[in-house]
Amino acid sequence: MRASSWLTLLVAAGLALLPLGLGNEFQLKVLFTAGVYYLAASGLNVLVGYTGQKSLGHAGLFAAGAYTAALLSTLAGWNAWLALLAAGGVAALFGVVISMPALRVKGPSLTMVTIGFGIVVEKVVSEWQQPFGGQQGIYGVAPLSVGGHAFGMRDWVWLVLALGLATHAMLGALLRGKYGRAFLAVQDAEVAAESVGVNVYRTKVLAFVISAVTCGLAGALVAQQNQYINSDFISFNLSVFLLLVVLFGGPSRLGPLFGALILSLLDAWLARWPHVQHFAYGALLLFALYAMPRGVAGALERLWPRTKRVDEPAPREAPPPASVTHLPTPSEPLLEARHLRKAYGGVVPTHDVSLTLQPGHVHALIGPNGAGKTTLLNILSGIVPADAGQVLLAGEDITALKASQVCARGIGRTFQNLKLFGSLTVLDNVRVGLHAHLGVGFWPCLLRLPAAARQERAALAEALRWLDFVGLRERADERATSLPYGHQRRLEIARALATRPRLLLLDEPAAGLNPQETQELIGLVRRIRTLGITVLLIEHHMDLVMAVSDHVIVLDYGQKIAEGDPQTVQQDRRVIAAYLGDDEPAPPQASAHPTPCVA
Repeated sequence: MRASSWLTLLVAAGLALLPLGLGNEFQLKVLFTAGVYYLAASGLNVLVGYTGQKSLGHAGLFAAGAYTAALLSTLAGWNAWLALLAAGGVAALFGVVISMPALRVKGPSLTMVTIGFGIVVEKVVSEWQQPFGGQQGIYGVAPLSVGGHAFGMRDWVWLVLALGLATHAMLGALLRGKYGRAFLAVQDAEVAAESVGVNVYRTKVLAFVISAVTCGLAGALVAQQNQYINSDFISFNLSVFLLLVVLFGGPSRLGPLFGALILSLLDAWLARWPHVQHFAYGALLLFALYAMPRGVAGALERLWPRTKRVDEPAPREAPPPASVTHLPTPSEPLLEARHLRKAYGGVVPTHDVSLTLQPGHVHALIGPNGAGKTTLLNILSGIVPADAGQVLLAGEDITALKASQVCARGIGRTFQNLKLFGSLTVLDNVRVGLHAHLGVGFWPCLLRLPAAARQERAALAEALRWLDFVGLRERADERATSLPYGHQRRLEIARALATRPRLLLLDEPAAGLNPQETQELIGLVRRIRTLGITVLLIEHHMDLVMAVSDHVIVLDYGQKIAEGDPQTVQQDRRVIAAYLGDDEPAPPQASAHPTPCVA
């Protein structure tokens, strides 16, 4: 067993014995309350700490679970255990219904939507006499029992501790795998996450639903333990408190535990001075945001040395997996773009552009600044929708697909401005690139079934091979943003290669590189071509273009003005005019053009 497993067992044993050492009901109640807050905050931490979505409406989801358990036991006569399970399910449904429209907005707008949801729920349950009991609430909620014996306070503490440990173990398994990496990738760079096969919207919805389930279960436990529920339990203050637990504890798996324990004890101590409570919470929130942005857990991590996770030996020159080599029929084009157009008002960065990419070739897309090169790459990779035209990949129309779907069909890309996942290691950046190819679903990952463990081992081995391919194996455990700039460029290429592309789009890969690094990049592009992967690169370094390209396409003012082999294009008068200017009048097809723009 790993040291972390032994530590978990010791903590579990200590928590199991803790209720026996507490001498009165008040102390047990405080511990029960801390466990409830931890349960609610552990799911909210997935949404806030890992996915980066702020919510101030989770009191409404807490209410959904509490009132579900109350109504099912008082009106429908359900068994209390079944009512508890149903509370989590109903809260999950509410989470889906609220998240689907709410997560289409970002930042402060998302926060305002969740605040509105929480306020609406509070008003509904406090104003509707039927079935919610209005201000009086619902009394006679059936408590949990075993063998006809209703739970005492110590039993409630043991139950909430058991649920907390189970939640910690399951969320830990989930967050250590592909879903945890996807959550962090979405928080760091949504566009990059979508481009490597992560469905950003679904990932956000999943995080919201996880937070809804744990909040709903926490609400049901409170209703069943108190045997009544009313709107006083679900005020806006609860939403603020739960967010404070997450922020104060810190965005880590142990963060909610620290936040729940510290703030529950503080809340119990401040109960004798109600007028001081809100001031104290506001002060702590400011402290957590400014003085301790990584929370208590982040502060403690500085004292705990980070251990390396990469212990699998890999040969330095190990080849990539055979499954990523693509050898399409040379006579058929890999990609065809037909009459593509994209306009932003009166600015038209892509105007009636058509091109054909042959399999196994390196194609270069060149042109002066503002020619529309990056816009064209964004259309091909699904990041920007075309206003008109069609994109075919191996005969399949991918024009209307999202970036994650385009990636899954075999187009990987890098960015002109680096978009690495800064909170992840070098190794995990590459493993995010494998996301679309990891087929084991949510439940096996949550329960850490053998299939999920095997998948993670295979992903580790493949990611290490790609790091070997680009020469970054020794930097696998470092933070991605701590690498030198040239290595960050190589890491982004490794991440794109991990998506197993048939077509690799490189947007100015040599930007910012010194001459030695540029020469190394030339060798890397040649080695990528030997894998059978087609390359389309945007580049201003003409030495690199001439060294690696089989075919060159030239854009100017959003229009294609020339294409052919490098030597022919280099001597084309229109290309020379586009780069250097020309006193002679331009040909009719190049003289009337839309408003220039910066791509």
